[in-house]
Amino acid sequence: MVLRKLVLNPDTILRAYRLGLFPMAETRQSKTLHFLDPERRGVLPLEGFHLPHRLFRTLRTTPLVVCADRNFRGLIATCASRRAERPETWINGEIERLFVELHDLGHAHSVEVWDGSHLVGGLYGLVIGGAFFGESMVSLVRDASKLALAHLVARLRLSGFTLLDTQFLTDHLARFGAREVSRATYHALLGEAVALSVAWRGDLDTDTILGELAGMRATRTVSPREDPT
Repeated sequence: MVLRKLVLNPDTILRAYRLGLFPMAETRQSKTLHFLDPERRGVLPLEGFHLPHRLFRTLRTTPLVVCADRNFRGLIATCASRRAERPETWINGEIERLFVELHDLGHAHSVEVWDGSHLVGGLYGLVIGGAFFGESMVSLVRDASKLALAHLVARLRLSGFTLLDTQFLTDHLARFGAREVSRATYHALLGEAVALSVAWRGDLDTDTILGELAGMRATRTVSPREDPT
């Protein structure tokens, strides 16, 4: 479905996500958006997150600072920027505008990685109830996006979220426990998650997050069974 000559607003986007749709553009310069509801959906089960030992060691020793919502505009602009390894992007000006507005309204959030005063990576997404809809991640230095993902998972678990939507399954995300589910299964998970009354906690400190990650490694839950449909 393509929407043309229609000025979208944050309420329209929130309604779309509640229905299982998410927007993408063909290129950075595209003037139109496509709303997708794929037959197979990527999700990262919060109870089945795989945290490699090396990454956990990096989380505890890195001089990089990981925080939430310090510079949402800068983070989404960095995600949208062309780079040598990714010359094109699906984040056009309309998506950037809408998500900045959603952030200003308290619906969109970022997890950012900083090297001193330099933003070097992170991720952003949308929050509705107990669902976090991951949109994009970026890494300008080694492991930056991985650090952000681990912090995101811990933050969501501590806040009571039940769904981390990755839209599509990639080899990179599969290493952390992400999997595909059918459209029907996703819609069932979505309905349960958006009905929850939980709140994004941007105030969680690093020690609390590292404690949650350490507990996850100690208990080492088994990933949920594969979606049968």
